[in-house]
Amino acid sequence: MTDSTSCCRASSGYCERCDLLLGLPGLHVVGVQRDDAGLRVEVESRPPAVMGCPACGVIAHAHGRQRVELIDAPCFTAPVKLRWRKRRWLCPEPMCPVTSFMEQDPYVARPRALLTARATSWAIGQMRRENASVQGMARQLGCTWRTLWRAVKPILETAAADETRFVGVTSLGVDEHIWHHVSTKPVDQGGRGPKEFTGMVDLTRDKDGRVRARLLDLVPGRSGEAYTSWLRDRGDTFRKGVEIATLDPFHGYKNAIDDQLDDAIAVLDAFHVVKLGTAAVDEVRRRVQQDIHGHRGRRDDPLYRIRNLLRAGKEHLTDRQKTRLETAFTADDRHVEVEVAWRCAQQLRSVYHQSCHADGRRVAEKILATFPSCPIPEIARLGRTLNQWRDAFLGYFTTGGANNGGTESINGLIELARRVARGFRDPDNYRLRMLLIGGGLRL
Repeated sequence: MTDSTSCCRASSGYCERCDLLLGLPGLHVVGVQRDDAGLRVEVESRPPAVMGCPACGVIAHAHGRQRVELIDAPCFTAPVKLRWRKRRWLCPEPMCPVTSFMEQDPYVARPRALLTARATSWAIGQMRRENASVQGMARQLGCTWRTLWRAVKPILETAAADETRFVGVTSLGVDEHIWHHVSTKPVDQGGRGPKEFTGMVDLTRDKDGRVRARLLDLVPGRSGEAYTSWLRDRGDTFRKGVEIATLDPFHGYKNAIDDQLDDAIAVLDAFHVVKLGTAAVDEVRRRVQQDIHGHRGRRDDPLYRIRNLLRAGKEHLTDRQKTRLETAFTADDRHVEVEVAWRCAQQLRSVYHQSCHADGRRVAEKILATFPSCPIPEIARLGRTLNQWRDAFLGYFTTGGANNGGTESINGLIELARRVARGFRDPDNYRLRMLLIGGGLRL
């Protein structure tokens, strides 16, 4: 090499270092340009020894080249256009239906694709792991939103249609979330359909006993029928494999579980159970406030000043906060209802903080036996509600602490993705994006 600082004066015509930077086996760099629009990399392949017609197999004749421009993954902070000098071939067989054809390499790009395979893979990875928006990635690629999504969508649809992703599910969670706040008219009438999507989440534990939550599917609506239909479509093998089904206190989901998952244990989510107790305390506080003062809580009212402390767990309170609670409870004899309700809620919360599940179950059974007879109407109603969900409430202690926490974490990922995208219009596109982000697709 006469110039040791140059890497492109190769006797063979191709530079190995440039090809290494390109990273596409079989293609060689023949030219690079950079302008305000980004990088333009011109590539070609080595001529094969023999090329056969893909239809008849007869040896084809070379017929020049044709330049095809592809959008590649961004590089060096710039969009990249790959100009592939494709070889064209002619079939000499007069009876062959193929007159001419061009070289193809699925590793580089699918036939008639606008993006390279690695640009598509890069975009999917950015959406899946970095919560990137399609519009943001389109800017980095130097193309439009529609061009990028047309390349990504078929891959996501193929992965979503793969039924093998439902294999091995033994613990199933379900919850709903709101995906839009506009018209609920059907899509064909200009609306976006139901505001809610029901999400099914795989909560199966791994070999180390940890839950690796992944979103299995989203169906429009929040109803028992939506959940029932989805379970029915999964088939007998899937339904028989589900051993635990967690849910929030919604009878529609419970009816679907009872109808379709005969062998599964329904488990009421611990968070929602504690939330019921906290809501009962808040209702008691508001009622007592109205009975005593005749108005809603104000800044200097004792009960209003402890409204946030009443929602906290007793073990998290400091000595000063405990003193504030005690002062408010003793400020008026009529505050005793609030105190009793708060202690009941703390007792309900304690079932999930016992040293073992057996102790927690004993406390839970005591709550089920005593709360319905409480003279405070809100606590009595709470006791009746828990008794209606008795089996699902106690199911927590027979399943090793199964809960819907993984489902709520998936909802958090969905909420983040929806905010990054600033909302969605198409429910099908929304479902595919959330399945990707929620780990439900095998890619």
